[in-house]
Amino acid sequence: MNNFEFYAPTRVVFGRGTESRVGELVAGCNCKKVLLHYGSGSVKKTGLLDRIKASLDAAGVSYIELGGVVPNPRLSLVREGIALCKKEGVDFLLAVGGGSVIDSAKAIGYGSANDFDVWDIYEKKQQPTACLPVGVVLTIAASGSEMSNSSVITNEDGWKKRGSGFNYCRPKFAIMNPELTMTLPPYQTSCGCTDILMHTMERYFVSGGEAGSTMQLTDSIAEALMRTVIANSRILMKEPDNYDARAEIMWAGSLSHNDLTGCGNGGNDFATHRLEHELGGMFDVAHGAGLAALWGTWARYVLDSCPGRFKQFALNVWQLPATGSDRDIALRGIEATEAFFREINMPTNMRELGIEPTDEEIAELAHKCSITAGDNLGSALLLHEADMKAIYEAAR
Repeated sequence: MNNFEFYAPTRVVFGRGTESRVGELVAGCNCKKVLLHYGSGSVKKTGLLDRIKASLDAAGVSYIELGGVVPNPRLSLVREGIALCKKEGVDFLLAVGGGSVIDSAKAIGYGSANDFDVWDIYEKKQQPTACLPVGVVLTIAASGSEMSNSSVITNEDGWKKRGSGFNYCRPKFAIMNPELTMTLPPYQTSCGCTDILMHTMERYFVSGGEAGSTMQLTDSIAEALMRTVIANSRILMKEPDNYDARAEIMWAGSLSHNDLTGCGNGGNDFATHRLEHELGGMFDVAHGAGLAALWGTWARYVLDSCPGRFKQFALNVWQLPATGSDRDIALRGIEATEAFFREINMPTNMRELGIEPTDEEIAELAHKCSITAGDNLGSALLLHEADMKAIYEAAR
């Protein structure tokens, strides 16, 4: 195994009705004024926003509101939020929603606490030294942003989708009531389940991955998490109101992206995520669906650099028979993953995703990804611009 650090400071309040405690939790952070940040109409239609306001009012917490967050959250709204926070003296951000809302709140927190343009953080031109504290009421199990140091924002100027990862933005608390996810459309549920799987898979497929280079306990946690997500995704396809399945998926989402499933494994891959970020920036596709559309092609491209890892994945996650060569077993694991994506109505290529990039667009995607990654992306196999272009081309 490799040396590692694990830092997970977020307080989790999990279960039915826990959103009623939001006022108590915010008040406990000793803030003077809160920005209540959310997306479109769903939090209003379900009555969640009214319940949260009532809880804040009961706790004597002052707040203002900023809604309008969209999937692939926009820099323009982040800048609006920063200006609002500075004008109103906001010192705490409460994100009510899923990953897009949380990421937008984190970016507003960065921009409000640092004296340079917030986009410079996402372009790797500046490093933050602080972030306004963030709390979360989670409504979508997917991104894991409620316990992670990650934030991803899209700049409409050039449609660049960029991420950052600094511990300053890790939420102070995360309220997780699985009931709040029951109103999600099936497609959004499937996108979330895919993203959760991918957060663990990005940490699982690392360079070599043979005995001694990874940590057995970490692998076992990761494999159990993936099996749990697969099993409960199938339940939710048939029983969207199944509380226990919703709870399993919600907790898996948090654990998949708080770094637990990568401890001791010597670094993360995240090539598929970075490739998808460019796809999402250019075509504004759902993140989970974009990941599913690219993963199989990426997996076949890097397979021969770590065949033992893919074999272990096939045996321990998909529990396939150990017959044939290691490569044959590994390929069957990739095929099983793609079959599962189709089973939950996720795409396995760009055509199924509903986009048909031109040759020029493929070249632009690869070039942008290469620049962002410093032309050195991944762990299972280091990818350069030509590799990125080949993966995009094969995924069409």
